[in-house]
Amino acid sequence: MGVTRFEELRAWQEARILVKQVYALVGESALSRDFGLRDQFCRAAVSVMSNVAEGFARKTSKEFGRFLDIARGSAAEVQSLSYVALDLGHVDHSAFDALHSQADRCISLIAGLARSLRSAEAPTPHAARRTPNATEE
Repeated sequence: MGVTRFEELRAWQEARILVKQVYALVGESALSRDFGLRDQFCRAAVSVMSNVAEGFARKTSKEFGRFLDIARGSAAEVQSLSYVALDLGHVDHSAFDALHSQADRCISLIAGLARSLRSAEAPTPHAARRTPNATEE
């Protein structure tokens, strides 16, 4: 039996962990005082999780794939923002590494899910073969 709820997707589960990490980090570091960066960090992390869920609820694999692409982009945005936080001295290397690694896990899982969706949509070589009709036999 296949996945019936977005909560069963490992990509969503790992994105949820990413959100928890981001919110914990912004609550306990100098990021808590950098309102713009803090808000962008939180929005990007939540976007990863939300787009996986929203895409899952769409009617077609093509739409799901589009939302997965957005989720993957948001995870990359979290990674980019972690460099900003590191460069500004808001987080140390350990916090940076943990966040960057978790975002990497999300990116890999989302990319794998998108690949499997797209390969399931791709026509098989047999589908391209012409089937003779009754008059040709």
